[in-house]
Amino acid sequence: MIDKLHYISQQTPIRTHLSAIKEALNAGCKWIQLRVKDEPESTILEYAQEAQALCEQFSAKLIVNDHPEVALKAGAYGLHLGLQDMPIAEARRIVGQEMIIGGTANTFEHIQQRVAEGADYIGLGPYQFTKTKEKLSPILGLEGYQDILAQVRSAAMNIPIIAIGGIEPNDIAAIIQTGVHGVAISGAITHAADAAQTTQYIYQQLHMNVLKEV
Repeated sequence: MIDKLHYISQQTPIRTHLSAIKEALNAGCKWIQLRVKDEPESTILEYAQEAQALCEQFSAKLIVNDHPEVALKAGAYGLHLGLQDMPIAEARRIVGQEMIIGGTANTFEHIQQRVAEGADYIGLGPYQFTKTKEKLSPILGLEGYQDILAQVRSAAMNIPIIAIGGIEPNDIAAIIQTGVHGVAISGAITHAADAAQTTQYIYQQLHMNVLKEV
């Protein structure tokens, strides 16, 4: 089951990836993506092993960004691959058939590609500008999601799509109505004055808007 809220780890001047993850777990997040850039793989493995131990304490699922061997060695639940990362088929040979693999997309054609590659879910974005990503793909905005999700429905594709990129809690009600499965959030939780309250509000928005669609 792919959770509707994905927390993407973020290092800040006052928080490490691990302390940010621990705070997100304490706040109620159940799906954690460890996203570490510009560090040696050995360091990322140490982070991943500690993050996996934390996730186990909270009955949460750990996803490792970019590094299939790290995901495998750490015993992570899943792996997420960007468009410029290793192909999904190659990563699948490393991590095996059981591990969840998500793939980034920016267009409907990317979604078709990811489905053909065997992705289990798709991170579609960015919704708007975000500082957490250095090489930002074209911004989609609400209309972009509406157009792409309409194409997904027309093609009868059935894959969970997670909106990502600069999403704030008050954006969720409109985004979820486009038909996405859920949202990925980083800064809005990392920098929240009350992370638990923010996380609860996000889950309420996701849940309320799902009920409207039924």
